[in-house]
Amino acid sequence: MDNKDCRFRIADCGIENSPSLHPSLPRGEGGGEGRFGHWNLRFLSIWLFCLLLVTLLSVGCQRSRAGITVAGSTSVEPFAELLAEEYMMRHPELHIYVQGGGSTAGIEAVRTRAAHIGMSSRSLAPREKDLYAVTIAKDAVAIIVHPKNPVQDLTLEQVRTIFSGQIKNWKELGRHLHPIVLVTREEGSGTREAFQKLVMGKEEIALESLVQDSNGAIRQVIANDPSAIGYISLGLVNDQVKAVKISGVEPNLTNVHHGKYTLVRPFLFVFNGEPIGEAKSFLEFVLSPQAQKLLLKEGLTPVLQNLD
Repeated sequence: MDNKDCRFRIADCGIENSPSLHPSLPRGEGGGEGRFGHWNLRFLSIWLFCLLLVTLLSVGCQRSRAGITVAGSTSVEPFAELLAEEYMMRHPELHIYVQGGGSTAGIEAVRTRAAHIGMSSRSLAPREKDLYAVTIAKDAVAIIVHPKNPVQDLTLEQVRTIFSGQIKNWKELGRHLHPIVLVTREEGSGTREAFQKLVMGKEEIALESLVQDSNGAIRQVIANDPSAIGYISLGLVNDQVKAVKISGVEPNLTNVHHGKYTLVRPFLFVFNGEPIGEAKSFLEFVLSPQAQKLLLKEGLTPVLQNLD
């Protein structure tokens, strides 16, 4: 429904030339009409009809502007917001609502049709394979510490023993005597599940870890604690924290692209069936060279190989 279709005047109900909306009520002349005579009942009926019609038109207009909802991974969320803003600039008639909640929550929202698109920062589990998933980019998981922490390089085994709680003090790694503060994501987080798969294997993350509900929250904790260590999306690393090398390999886009840095997971858009309508149009934009260049600029590895 176009906006012009939503314009509505009382005149359209055929009462533009009727008496004022608050006329003096005529007195009845018998027959039990009293103050609520035929004229008033007719006027009231027309008024109620117009009110109902305006309400229906308003609801129709709101639905036409409702747009699409994208929900899920807080790792994908900031990039999806950026893409949505760019898309809405090209299509001002559509609104895209982006919200977090975690990969598992986003996938469930798509399954129950509470969202049009789910965001996941992990591969689909076997029980989720019936859904339609598209990789929109690849992201590296960076192990981060405070910039003042002298640690520059860790092996994958050292990271595993740190987060399993077997190494509890930085002194065991040849650093200053101070307890290690572990910071991790919550259960259901795509970043946590990717970290579990890529780093921890069969080892469990120590129960004494500080649990945060987003990559940004982990980054903030690390930025304020020189003894802390955590993991976040490489695309969200900034000068507040330091990403350490893994077995001498620096986490950067070049090393990710050439397969040297292996802590890499997919960023997915998930649909309840093959996408149609505006959801399909938005996905096509996300996979376009313009959008992929934008993701590359933001620190992700695009799925398109040739962006020249």
